[in-house]
Amino acid sequence: MDNRLPWPEYFMRIAVLVSERSTCLRRRVGAVAVKDKRILATGYNGVPRNLAHCLDVGCLREKLGIPSGQRHELCRGLHAEQNVIIQAAMHGMNISGCTLYCTTQPCLICTKMLINVGVSRIVYGESYPDELSQGMLDEAGVAYELLEMDKG
Repeated sequence: MDNRLPWPEYFMRIAVLVSERSTCLRRRVGAVAVKDKRILATGYNGVPRNLAHCLDVGCLREKLGIPSGQRHELCRGLHAEQNVIIQAAMHGMNISGCTLYCTTQPCLICTKMLINVGVSRIVYGESYPDELSQGMLDEAGVAYELLEMDKG
């Protein structure tokens, strides 16, 4: 009998660990692109390089009173999924056909980007209800699923 951690839980735990690098004051998100049981790229949410972190200067969205899930463009940071794509591109890594493990379900903007880079499956640990995002994933044939993890 194999008592090892199953692959999906293994990669999701790594995504949770990656999220601990986040500098976002509202939500820590981590993402891991995996193909053939190999990690290709990781990302967490935070500001672009050489900019002051929200931890240091405060949250623009909070200052403007923007509710979660709205006006994503009014944020100093990049999402974890965006940083996975950027890291893969910077290092010449093709993530087409990969599975993305993400601590939170991707927003609409990230969903469109993930579809365009050819991600074949998205596994997320926390729902982020967005019917348009889910509809686009369905239409594009990208599988997605919630992987509930033990919080303890």
